[in-house]
Amino acid sequence: MEPAGYRKISIIIPCYNEHQNIESVLEAVRAVDFGMSKEIIVVDDGSTDGTVELLQAIREKNPDGDLLTVHFSMLNSGKGFAIRIGLKYATGDIIVIQDADLEYDPQELVKVIAPIREGKADVVYGSRFMGKVENMALPNLICNKLLAGMATVLYGTRITDEATCYKAFRRDVLQNVKLTCQRFEFCPEVTAKVLKAGAKLVEVPITYRGRTLHEGKKIGWKDGVEAIYTLLKYRFSR
Repeated sequence: MEPAGYRKISIIIPCYNEHQNIESVLEAVRAVDFGMSKEIIVVDDGSTDGTVELLQAIREKNPDGDLLTVHFSMLNSGKGFAIRIGLKYATGDIIVIQDADLEYDPQELVKVIAPIREGKADVVYGSRFMGKVENMALPNLICNKLLAGMATVLYGTRITDEATCYKAFRRDVLQNVKLTCQRFEFCPEVTAKVLKAGAKLVEVPITYRGRTLHEGKKIGWKDGVEAIYTLLKYRFSR
């Protein structure tokens, strides 16, 4: 039986130069039946490709009232910064992260949040490596495996996919950690801090179809180095 209290889900979508994908992503997220009310929070991180104008048009014709909230930043500060802004708007009992591209299938968010709704977890990661991975470049694959291995060893919880986008949290868990991330180090920072706080983290399998840099992928090798540093930093800091 589902524990009482999980009545609303917040889907935070950090967005930067995703004019080609953002409308499809929003339609896909809106189509998901979570079995509870939902709010979609898009944080545009200083887009310059027409995404801002498109989001403004979508918001103006939004038939669902308060379902869609959009925050527009003047400068491009990074994914982590955008997520932190989104958290200020989030009012849901469960909070999930959705990228503004089509590498992940929003329908799978239902099974990602299931362990929280069933009282089996505080935090859930959708693991690409427990499910199906398509089109992931070899350097990305190696880096993802390395980060998962490091997180497992450093924090004592088996993790197969630390860098996955699909992360779900009980609201109170995120409220109790202070995030300072700016870019893609959101993943290792939030992993380190929720585990150090004693949160129970479980993984569920998901599918993933990667895109190339030509198609708009933004993460690079420097972000991998930053992620390794972040995992180490928070393991040995107070």
